[in-house]
Amino acid sequence: MSDSPHIHDVTQADFEQKVLLASTKVPVLVDFWAPWCAPCKQLTPVLETIVASYGGRVLLAKVNTDEQAQLASLFGIRSLPTVMLLKDGQPLDGFMGMQPESVIREILEAHVGPPDAEAAPEVEAPPLDPAEQARVLRAAIAAEPARDELKLELAMVLMQLGEVDEVAKLLDALPANLAESAPAKVLRSHLGFAHVLKGAPPLAELAALVKADAANLKARHQLGTRLLIDGEAGLALEQFLEIMRRDRKFEEDLGRKSLIAAFDLVDDAELVSRTRRQMASMLF
Repeated sequence: MSDSPHIHDVTQADFEQKVLLASTKVPVLVDFWAPWCAPCKQLTPVLETIVASYGGRVLLAKVNTDEQAQLASLFGIRSLPTVMLLKDGQPLDGFMGMQPESVIREILEAHVGPPDAEAAPEVEAPPLDPAEQARVLRAAIAAEPARDELKLELAMVLMQLGEVDEVAKLLDALPANLAESAPAKVLRSHLGFAHVLKGAPPLAELAALVKADAANLKARHQLGTRLLIDGEAGLALEQFLEIMRRDRKFEEDLGRKSLIAAFDLVDDAELVSRTRRQMASMLF
């Protein structure tokens, strides 16, 4: 849509004409972005779709901050993407970071009214992969180091990447309110299982060890852990239950403790409920 008459790439040379003067006639969304910014790439097609739905009643001006550093400095841009809505040369509203289309439309409707009747279809931005999410979050934390919720979000992404040591450091540094939150507790359960697998044999070898010696509870625990991490929740929980059946004293009731930790990571409520009942039957 970049060839639309309502969407422009602007520079310092034409900013006055394409943004400031233009905003005396219709509001102008100014999108400060950069080619390396993954959320910017997500946001651009969403902004273009929204502006198209207004049929010329809103304009979009895109500012490449790598090339137009002076413009970015003039507007005090500290993080990307940043979007400002200008009218009569003055900022009316705006936001930072990737936002849902519904939120952006609410901002525009508050100042411009609803879009034309035949609005363009919504564009769903593709999700960022974990590595890109981590990079974006690190940049956000560098810009706003006091925002501890970003550090928890980074820890969640890093767990997907297997960066368990950094996850542990991030969790240990969280304030009490976040350290005791449900996401943090889930991450600590993940960490516990990740440590079990340090130096552990691969899945096939563990399965062979347990088949050869059903009483090898260490191998069984590692097997259950590998199955859990691999998404085989039912098979994993059965291994932990079997440890309970065979020896409640093994490593201070490790079978039961593993089940309780695993429940935080299993999305299947019916499976968790059924396993809890089986566990309870061995306790009482």
